[in-house]
Amino acid sequence: MSGARDQIMGQVRRALGRAEGTDDARARDAVDARLKEPPRGLIPARVRGREAEELGRLFMEKALAANCTCATVDSLEAVPDAIAEYLASENLPATVRTGDHPDLAAIPFDRRPVLTVSRGPSDGGDAVSLSTAFVGAAETGTLALVSGPGTPTTLNFLPETEIVLLRRSRIVGPYEDIWTHLRARNAEAGSMPRAVNLITGPSRTGDIEQKIELGAHGPLRLHILILDDL
Repeated sequence: MSGARDQIMGQVRRALGRAEGTDDARARDAVDARLKEPPRGLIPARVRGREAEELGRLFMEKALAANCTCATVDSLEAVPDAIAEYLASENLPATVRTGDHPDLAAIPFDRRPVLTVSRGPSDGGDAVSLSTAFVGAAETGTLALVSGPGTPTTLNFLPETEIVLLRRSRIVGPYEDIWTHLRARNAEAGSMPRAVNLITGPSRTGDIEQKIELGAHGPLRLHILILDDL
């Protein structure tokens, strides 16, 4: 295996014009410079120069166009009622599986005893999950969710219905700003998450007769609760 790997890497070096076994200091300096000041890609006109309020409206518009449902809450205290009302409107069971992220742990679910709440990763038997978004990109109404002890990735894919809490202050314009926030998180925490999932609307496929079917490879429903914290 190591011989095949060495052969492949040798071909890569030759294609780059680098001699076998040499230490190209200039190439390493170029990589270091790129990591310190990463270039930004093209920014769509629809998110350029937008204020936070405009980005919030655009995010919701794009999310609704992607078959999400959205609601706003003015505090974490209002979240249990908002969840219970949504589940009742969809005729879904009043049971929720959630993580231990600080925002989720601070929600006073005891104010709505009708809700049965459990915590931890999903084993595939949960009908409804509650997650929290790292950021949301108004460019396409996309949620960026990161993995971690308090934000299990299984909650984003296994339950048929996913509810995501998104702080309005965490709504950014373009995708490029997602990576800016991730780099800042890395500088603060000293490590990157193992996974970053970019989710735009419920899971879907058009493989069969080019007919869109929701819930193909993940949640059938995606409901976004936008927390007004500006």
